[in-house]
Amino acid sequence: MAETGHILAIDVGGSHIKCTILNDKGEWQMEYKRVKTPEAPTPGNVLSTIQDLVQGMPEYDKVSVGFPGYVRNGIVYTAPNLGNPNWKDIDLGQRIADMLNKPVRLVNDADQLGLGVVSGKGYELAVTLGTGFGTALLIDGYLLPHLELAHHPFTKEHDYDEYIGNKALEKEGLEKWNKRMERVMEVLKVVFNYDRLYLGGGNADKISFKLDKNVILFTNKDGIKGGAKLWEMEDKYHISTNFPKNKQ
Repeated sequence: MAETGHILAIDVGGSHIKCTILNDKGEWQMEYKRVKTPEAPTPGNVLSTIQDLVQGMPEYDKVSVGFPGYVRNGIVYTAPNLGNPNWKDIDLGQRIADMLNKPVRLVNDADQLGLGVVSGKGYELAVTLGTGFGTALLIDGYLLPHLELAHHPFTKEHDYDEYIGNKALEKEGLEKWNKRMERVMEVLKVVFNYDRLYLGGGNADKISFKLDKNVILFTNKDGIKGGAKLWEMEDKYHISTNFPKNKQ
């Protein structure tokens, strides 16, 4: 079968798993398909959900996956928002490649979204505000090593996830959450001295205070275009490819 050049882009989140088809320029070929993340998000249940979700999708040649945890070389080392004990040293990239019979590149979900929205000029930070707090750092469009900043202490009692994640928003209410976000934004500005900061995720549109001129809001629909960026250049992002075992 002739190659289409199309990419299946998957975004695994703490609340939903989404996918779409992109061309090699990151242009959408169809609207999102999405389902709720399993209540018991074990590796087996997440894989089964992805398998069901992609049934009936148009033809694609390769797969990009954004995952909410620390990922290196296709292996998941931590996934606090999906239940850490189940996600230690899980070769998720290889498992998806074998399941879908396509080559797969698996990265942190904020890294994938960041690739899709940054300008590619200068030092840029992408932040996702959803179930947790995701971050991606890039310089001139190149991904820098991923940091799980979400789990760095922000106060004596809370890390970033606990301070401004979805549970904090539900518990504290919108007004107090916005005050916390203002404080976080000031810290990010001082710590990173970025040229531009990109804010996305399900809670980004709940920000009510005025943002600096170099802070840009984006949607997950914008960000998932990063799934095509992962395949632009073979060595640009130093991200390994998992090939299905029967095609190696």
